[in-house]
Amino acid sequence: MAVKIRLMRMGMKKAPTYRVVVADSRSPRDGRFIENIGTYNPATEPSSVQIDTDKARAWIAKGAQPTEAVANLLAIAGVEGIAEKKAAAKALRARQHEAAAAPKAAPKRKRA
Repeated sequence: MAVKIRLMRMGMKKAPTYRVVVADSRSPRDGRFIENIGTYNPATEPSSVQIDTDKARAWIAKGAQPTEAVANLLAIAGVEGIAEKKAAAKALRARQHEAAAAPKAAPKRKRA
């Protein structure tokens, strides 16, 4: 079972709040979840992030993959290792982008 740590939208129309939940990757965004590990309210100034860091660390140790948005929130909440993983992933994407953008030499043709 592929497990993700992701945001679940709550609140009223045009006034969202989010729960940070651990869910099976196949379940819908606002559907079934395994465990609620925190909340995120972007409407407050500054945005409020409340995440149970012990539960987050435990789920990451079990193999749960945080989404990009949740990885940012976990780094803000102070979960160790998330900031380093984000930096490594960003560096890897930059290297892949540079390799793809590099001009490729045309293959040499043999003359008959």
